[in-house]
Order: sequence, then C-alpha cells, then structure tokens
Amino acid sequence: MEASFSFERTETIARAVTTTRPSLTYWQDAWRRFKANPRSLISLYIIVTIGLFTLVGPWVWTINPMLQDLDQISVPPGADRRARVVEPHVRWAITETPWTTSTTQLAVIGEATTQAVRLAWNPVAGASGYRVYRDIAEPNSPDALGLPLTDIVNAKITGFEDRLDLKPRTYFYSVVALSSKGFELKEHATLAVEVTRVITVNEAIARGLSELDESSLIGETVYLDFHPLGTDYLGRDMLARLMHGARVSLFIGVVAPFIYVLIGILYGSIAGFVAGRWDQLLMRFADFVVALPFLLFMILFKIIFNTEPGESGIFAMLLAMILLSWPATARLVRGQILQIREEAYIGASRLLGAGSMYLILRHMIPNTMGVILVTLTFAVPGAIFTEAFLSFIGMGVAPPNPSWGSMCNEGIKTMLTAPHELVFPAVFISLTVLVFNLLGDGLRDALDTRMRSD
Repeated sequence: MEASFSFERTETIARAVTTTRPSLTYWQDAWRRFKANPRSLISLYIIVTIGLFTLVGPWVWTINPMLQDLDQISVPPGADRRARVVEPHVRWAITETPWTTSTTQLAVIGEATTQAVRLAWNPVAGASGYRVYRDIAEPNSPDALGLPLTDIVNAKITGFEDRLDLKPRTYFYSVVALSSKGFELKEHATLAVEVTRVITVNEAIARGLSELDESSLIGETVYLDFHPLGTDYLGRDMLARLMHGARVSLFIGVVAPFIYVLIGILYGSIAGFVAGRWDQLLMRFADFVVALPFLLFMILFKIIFNTEPGESGIFAMLLAMILLSWPATARLVRGQILQIREEAYIGASRLLGAGSMYLILRHMIPNTMGVILVTLTFAVPGAIFTEAFLSFIGMGVAPPNPSWGSMCNEGIKTMLTAPHELVFPAVFISLTVLVFNLLGDGLRDALDTRMRSD
C-alpha cells in the first residue's frame, strides 16, 4: 500500500516538473508576448522592408533621381513605352496663302506626333485674326475651350504648328475667329487629334534604344526606358525618387527623435531623482519649452543659418525638433523615476554605497526602457509627419532634392492629370506612420507587465 502511494506521488511530482514552464527573463517574456501580436509583428516586418527599400534599393535600382526623361513626362505606371523612330523635326513654313481643306473647317496637315501637330483651317470672312485653343477634354461650351496657345493677328495665315509639351494622347483643338478689335466671334471649329509618340533617330542612337544603323532605324518601333512607378512632371523616375526621398524622410524621422528622446531621458531622470525644489525648477523650464511655437523657431533657425529660398532647411528642421520636442519624454521619464526611486532595491543600493549616477544609469533608466522604447516608436512617425508637412509647405527639403513631403508638394500640382505623382509618396508616408504606431502599441502591450494575462 505504501509502495503504491509512493509511486503515485513520484509520478505526480514528475508530471508537475515536466509541465512547468521554463524560466524567462523580462526581455525574453516581452519578445514572446510581442510575437503573439500579429499586427505588431507584421508592422515590424514592414518597417524592415522599408529599411531595405531605403538602404539597399538605390544600389539595386541605380537610376539617377535627378535624370529627366523628356520623352516620358508624367507617365503613369504600366504606360505604353513604344515610340516610332522618325527624322529630326523640320520647322513648318506657314505662308499667307489660305489652306484648302475642302469642306472641313479644321484639319490636321500630315501626321500628329509628339514632335508637332500642324493645323490648318478655312478662312473666316470678316475675321482679322484667329485664336487657337487646346484642351485634353472635349469642350462643352464656347467659353471653355481650354488653353489658349496663340493669337494670329494676320487673317491670311490660317495654319498653326503646335509643339508645346505634346504627349501621346487625344487633344481637342479649337480655332476661334477674332474681330478687328480683338474680340472673339461666334464662329469656331473644334477637332479631336490623336497624337502618337515618336523619337528622332539621333536620340534613339544616343540612348542606345536599338542596335540598327541610322538608315535602317527610321520607321522602326523602339521601347523607351522602363519606369516601374512612372515618372513625374519633369520626367524623373518615381521609384528612384521614392528611394532617395526615403533616405531624407527616415533620416530626419529617426535621428531627430533619437536625439531628443535621449535628451528627455537624461533631463527627466535628473529631475525625478533630485526631486524637491530642483525638480520643480527643471520641470517649469520644460513647461516653458513646450509653450514655444515650433514653426516660429523653424523660420528663425532658417534665418540664422542663412538658408536661401530654394535651399533645403534640413539642419534647421533637425535643430528645431531637437530643441523643442524633448519635454514630453522628460515628463514621462520623470514620472517613472519618481516611482522607482521609492522601491526597496534602490534603498538597498544606497545602503551598499551606490552613488547617484550609478543608481540612475544602472537601476532607474534600465527599468524605464520599456516606456522609453514605446516613446521612441511613437516619436518616429511624428517626426516623419512633421518633415512631410514642412516640406509640403516649402519650408523643409527643397527641390530638386527628393523627400516624401516635397514629392507630395510637387504631385499636388498635377494630381488631376497624373494622380500617381501624389499617391505614391502619400501612401509611403501613411504606411510608415501607421506601422510605427502599430509597432508602438505592440511594444507597449509586450513591455508593460501590468497587461499580462498569463
């Protein structure tokens, strides 16, 4: 009987030992709980991907972000890259002899290409001249015919050659007769013209688009340079500019928070440790810094550093962020230090002869690392958004240097005709801010022992 009871007791103890969870340190347990949060883990992977996109991307996609492809301006992703090789352009000699366009009021002479569109129309009786309009949408009113291209003051000239920023698309040309006093008459004609992309034989050879010789290349179809995310309004590669712009945006978004969070840690630790009158004095100074207007100091620093219009104010932006953004971290760390300094192990360390700096650096700051990491992850998206805002209003990174904020500023000018120029940098800003916020939420849940459920 005793032997059976002893055997059952031994088996129960062994089962209890085998089911006991292994001992974990604070950081091991935090990592285990962080991995259990799928949103935070996905956010971490996205941040790593953005980091690789920023650091490794320019080594893989070696296109110069300043290089302009004038044959592909504001081209969206996946656009047709084909172009027909033609002879160099020869200026059209328009004479005063009226054109014969049969019964058509307005017609295209020759082929409409991205080199030129040649228009001719029948003369209008009583007209002293003509005004030529161009639009990308079909005019629905005589008062909205599009962009006025030119005024022809000689009524005998009934032709016009358009070479203004032509793209492979459909244009709607309108010609309006003018009175002797320069007023528009009722008579006008509108014509839809389909423009095809061409490239001169000299340009095709210079850019290495074909291995054929000059005589065999004319009339052939070549493919222009590939731009995965399209080009901007100056023909610059969007992917290359996003990569190089990420370096600027993330540099400011990471370096500035790291420095001012570090200042806030030291300032808050000293204030919380000394307590009493010195604590009150230090925190009143922090309240004074909070009240200082950031935008005003940004302008002041740009004046101090003699930043001319059109120059990038990166250093002024960094300095303004560092000098004015540390009080929030200082307040948070001070509160943690005031709580930790009353713990029993701090008193024991004092009895063993530990000095003030030893207590702060060895015990207090390490025990606030969870709060500090969460603060840093929340500070990074704030700094990225601040840089984007300042660059958007023209006070941050100035063109042609790319940053996500300055790219949004440029893209808003063409968002109706080329929305990809605004959408891509805006998506990168939004995604980066979102994943850093989700990462901060995950770190807060993982590092706060009061939120443990097991």
